[in-house]
Amino acid sequence: MEFTSYQQFWNNQACTPESAMFAVDGSTNEEIVRRTGQFAARQVRAALDVQAEDRVLELGCGLGRIGRQLAPHCAQWVGVDISGEMIRHARERMQDVENAEFRQLERSSLDMFPSDSFDKAYSSAVLCHMDKEDLFLYLEELQRVIKPGGLIYVDTWNLAHPTGWKRWMYEVRFWQQGSQSERKDVARNQFCTPDELKLYAGHAGLDVLACFDESHWLQLVAGKRLEDPDAQAQRIADVRQKIVYSPLFVDFFEKTCEVIYGETHPREVIAYMDRHRADEEHGLFQPFIKGLWASQSDHWGQPDD
Repeated sequence: MEFTSYQQFWNNQACTPESAMFAVDGSTNEEIVRRTGQFAARQVRAALDVQAEDRVLELGCGLGRIGRQLAPHCAQWVGVDISGEMIRHARERMQDVENAEFRQLERSSLDMFPSDSFDKAYSSAVLCHMDKEDLFLYLEELQRVIKPGGLIYVDTWNLAHPTGWKRWMYEVRFWQQGSQSERKDVARNQFCTPDELKLYAGHAGLDVLACFDESHWLQLVAGKRLEDPDAQAQRIADVRQKIVYSPLFVDFFEKTCEVIYGETHPREVIAYMDRHRADEEHGLFQPFIKGLWASQSDHWGQPDD
């Protein structure tokens, strides 16, 4: 089915609770969703220095995977998404979170919010699924809705990293081998270089404080009319290890891609990951590989017990 809008695409992806989970996390395992949500929320909290009195906005909240973990650490958490179905699932999953609020987007705008209305804002694994024009419009809007002195965190695929380039080439080969008779997917994966993302942020009126580029994800932290940007940049540098993806995370991600695209048997990747049982990354990736194997048993054979 060819989709003509982001909203149509993501509503289809979220037609059931299970499909919504898979769309945002690649898994229907609640424990994996909880772990990845905790991991991402920790990155955001470190990048933005989230405080108990902050009003925080998440652009592209999906089913609340990150919001559930972050909301307890701020005064109010507001999640927005282009998909009404995602919002519906998020409301159900976060109905016990008293300081959570949801709004549905209709276009690349946050016009339901007045200017200078949030202390912090973030968007994780969202900008990578939209055209560059929309990415820039959302950066402009994030700049508008945060208060002077406020901060934003965003991320997207990093074309300049070897693993990011490899991930992009999967997209290229998929397109090359297809019929090329229809437009590329409306929410297909998009990639940026570090300089490109910083350029967009700067022209959106943001002061770029950090742009971490040592993994397949670009992670940008920026502010609005900061009183002391040097002090903020130093704070971010001091907590850098809590924000960036580790070399092991990057390694596991690349091996996961090899399974997804049929290059390496999941048994081999699971054995490799099991050498790192004590590391947090093991719990993020290994159960996912097992689930992937079970869902593709026609190709890989029945999973090992």
